[in-house]
Amino acid sequence: MSVLDAPVTPAARPSDGRGGEGLVPVFVRLKLTLLRNGLRQSSGRRAAYITSVVVTLLIAAGQLIGLTALRGHAHAGSLVVLLTALLALGWAVMPLFFPSGDETLDPSRLVMLPLRPRPLVGALLMASLIGIGPLFTLCLLVGSAFAVAHGAAAVACAVVAAPLALLVCVALARAVATANTRLLTSRKGRDLAVLSGLVIAVGIQFVNFGAQRLGRSGGLATLDPAADVVRWLPPASAIGAVDSAAQGSYGRAVVQLLLSVAALGALVWLWQRSLVKLMTAPDGSTLAAADPDRKKSAAGRSRLSALLPEGRTGTVMRRTLRYVARDPKTKSAWVTALAIGLIVPLLNAVQGTGSVYFACFAAGMLGIQMYNQFGQDTSAFWIVALTISSTRDAYLELRARALALLVITLPYTVLVSVATAAVLGDWQVLPGVLGLSLALLGAMLATGAMASANFPYSIPQDGAFKNVAPGQAGLAWISIFGGMVSAAVLCAPMIVATIWLHLADAEDWLWLLLPVGGGYGALITWAGLRLAAPRTANRLPEILAAVSKG
Repeated sequence: MSVLDAPVTPAARPSDGRGGEGLVPVFVRLKLTLLRNGLRQSSGRRAAYITSVVVTLLIAAGQLIGLTALRGHAHAGSLVVLLTALLALGWAVMPLFFPSGDETLDPSRLVMLPLRPRPLVGALLMASLIGIGPLFTLCLLVGSAFAVAHGAAAVACAVVAAPLALLVCVALARAVATANTRLLTSRKGRDLAVLSGLVIAVGIQFVNFGAQRLGRSGGLATLDPAADVVRWLPPASAIGAVDSAAQGSYGRAVVQLLLSVAALGALVWLWQRSLVKLMTAPDGSTLAAADPDRKKSAAGRSRLSALLPEGRTGTVMRRTLRYVARDPKTKSAWVTALAIGLIVPLLNAVQGTGSVYFACFAAGMLGIQMYNQFGQDTSAFWIVALTISSTRDAYLELRARALALLVITLPYTVLVSVATAAVLGDWQVLPGVLGLSLALLGAMLATGAMASANFPYSIPQDGAFKNVAPGQAGLAWISIFGGMVSAAVLCAPMIVATIWLHLADAEDWLWLLLPVGGGYGALITWAGLRLAAPRTANRLPEILAAVSKG
């Protein structure tokens, strides 16, 4: 019998008889205690928290003023309804990427306490309303409701709608977090947290794209078709009810409010159901080791490894590719580079303001992955150092790492270039773009090898957003930005040749840049690896000390 189904003792019966009301102040005090004790850990954490509170309040105040300024606008209702839907989407996905932001998101910590599900859900819901996120959301919801509230009925509806929408957002986040608690506490969950930077970066690109399209298409009127659908989806329906009441459609306003109330009830029920399952079902995460499918996947990996060359080169390539697939920080860097390298040229092409040469951005983003190659080894670099006894060994090590990167970067660079040319319909310059991209990629690999040997730094593994060990930020800046400038200088001959062919109206000869750029990039890569090899072999103790600080 689980603790959730255990009989209630007489001593516990009085507090339970109040329907869980006695739990609410306890959990509120628990949340405040967690916040207070967290701030006591260090002055840096206090400063970061206070700064985040101030910045959040300033942004919320700015949004509140902006929404207030929309009061009386003909299409303000469409904007605030869509804004509420975006807020709800953010609340739904953020627990997946920031599981450690609130220690109370893991209800399994309470599994040994004699608490019933329904009072526990109510107390957790009230405790969830304490924090920067709920305060920011409430400010936006109040501003949204005020922007469309005209008349006494609309104001009365707004008084109910704003808190109701906040409760729906919080319950949605809690339901998602509870349903995925075991995922979030596993290695895959930590990978999701590391990949949160990608979500933010991609989201900013799409927001920028949408804002530009909105500015060119004639203002807020273009939002009306989407808003007409979203205003019936909770919690946006709560803000839509305020707009409906302002227009005199009281029946529609009541229906929209009831939709949000029903959504809140459904989310609380799903949350309670997930909570019961979490606190009563056994943890089967260790059962995967006995899964027979693991043998099949291992056999598949063996077949993939068979395609790589023998000897040191194949071993190093397998290790490097395994870092990409398994190490959270390396995986995050690669996924971010792949996504941004594709989004930037394609979005500009779709908007009609880009050029096929924007595809070179993908080669630059992927080439950065060659920098600080030894940092991803962390303190385990000593194993690599033991296998390097000469300049030849160092050269083979660096060459194998560069080849592992080329396995991904070469086809991806071609894919992005072809996709950008297809969107723009400009196939004539595609060979020139590919040649310039290959030259840039070769220059990045060469300078990356030199930077890895001369400016290695440690990559901490204990935080999703700490990519440089304390005191090594200068090394990281020199390594990356110095290498990028050097790569641009090395590519100067190809850049000059490309510009000259365009100025001389000799676009028919751009195809020559493809073989020339490929050969030039290969030559630069070989020269960079040759120059970095002796430096690497002579600085093994210094490299090990630098990459072991995290």
